[in-house]
Amino acid sequence: MSLHPTTESFSGYLPIFTSSERRRFQRVHIDLFGRSVLESKAEHHCRTIDISPGGMRLMSTAMPQIGENVTVYIDALGRFHGRVVRAAPDSFSMTINASPEKREMLADKLTWFANRIALNLSDQRRHERIEPFQKFALLRLDSGVELIVKIRDLSASGVGVDSIFSPPVGERVSIGKTYGKVVRHFEGGFAAEFLTPFPEHAIDETTRL
Repeated sequence: MSLHPTTESFSGYLPIFTSSERRRFQRVHIDLFGRSVLESKAEHHCRTIDISPGGMRLMSTAMPQIGENVTVYIDALGRFHGRVVRAAPDSFSMTINASPEKREMLADKLTWFANRIALNLSDQRRHERIEPFQKFALLRLDSGVELIVKIRDLSASGVGVDSIFSPPVGERVSIGKTYGKVVRHFEGGFAAEFLTPFPEHAIDETTRL
């Protein structure tokens, strides 16, 4: 789990929300897994990008329509109902329909998560990373470019790739048969997060992307 307070004024033990109005609209970058259920009853894996007590933005392979009702189940936070207000090929934003009491409860949870990171109480990596036996895979870019790359390590949520070429951060790529998004560069390669994470125990040294 990775999360970062969006406010720049946080210091010490002060909470990131200082009033009920700010608590309602303050967004926190928080990385949690979940699933979304569309009006068609189709279910998709999803992953939070940021959340406030009034709405959330999610990375997902789902393609909901603006105005569509959606229900999401987010790890550690619970179930939320809302309406899609923005949509992109790999993400969407939704409102959160909730009572004032539930919004307050969500604000309290977001405060706890943000303060936890700000106070450096936990920096454990979300998933264990392993080195696969099959280290080479075909990288495909949206432009149609293809090249062979070497897999440095992988986990249920992402992969480190050694490559002579690093796609821009944010670009969607496929590595083997698995789709992901480039999240950072490092010397000699890049890291990508999977658009649909693997189950925690589905990854081991024999995994082929």
